[in-house]
Amino acid sequence: MHAGGVHKYSSTDFIICGERCTMGRLDGKVIVLSAAAQGIGRAAAIAFAKEGAQVTATDINGEKLKELDSVQGIKTKVVDVTKKDQVEALAKEHEHVDVLFNVAGFVHHGSVLDCEEADWDFTMNTNVRSMYLMCKAFLPKMLEKKSGNIINMASVASSIKGVVNRCVYSTSKAAVIGLTKSIAADFIDKGIRCNCVCPGTVDTPSLRGRIQAQPDPEEAYKAFMARQKTGRMCTAEEVAYLCVYLASDESAYVTGTEQIIDGGWRL
Repeated sequence: MHAGGVHKYSSTDFIICGERCTMGRLDGKVIVLSAAAQGIGRAAAIAFAKEGAQVTATDINGEKLKELDSVQGIKTKVVDVTKKDQVEALAKEHEHVDVLFNVAGFVHHGSVLDCEEADWDFTMNTNVRSMYLMCKAFLPKMLEKKSGNIINMASVASSIKGVVNRCVYSTSKAAVIGLTKSIAADFIDKGIRCNCVCPGTVDTPSLRGRIQAQPDPEEAYKAFMARQKTGRMCTAEEVAYLCVYLASDESAYVTGTEQIIDGGWRL
């Protein structure tokens, strides 16, 4: 029993006046994220809400996004984060935001010789420009409060590791790492921190779709599994656990970092 009659029951449960009260790791935090309809974005949105956050989950896939409407703590909105007007409108709807999580991305398959200008432009627009637009729209609100937390989705396939047939994707994710470090350095003395998450191979609907699109899906799957040093792929939920940590005050002294979660793939 501690002073004031409060007994710590566990890391999240407290007994107050004889009643157990659950305190989430993200209680009271307002979080906005993109690409929440499936995969890592969806898992993170649910994990954030379960920890007590007020979550605005966005995506361009309205049908899939609606599946989150039943989750307490989540409100959904169809937003194309590559469109400046839609991003600015989204920012105006929020008086303040504690955490911005930029997840939207696209994986192009091929070397530089397989990458047409349209592929390059589409990938950079989706993977990098969208984050630039979101950061530029929401950062002023964070600066007003002298408090803010930005998380960007990067990848081990970037400046961290050269990966076969991931030319423009890896280039875009290296740019995300650079953007992350730049924001962290520019605003470190203004209460802002910025980190990026760098997964390896994550078992998501996007990955499964890319495997099925290959001429020989079975061989494509075997190729992905062959590079998994742990013998399995990462799950979206495992990445979401890391995102909860970065979104929480537990990581208050962490900024400008690449948080690698790849099962040792880069080794």
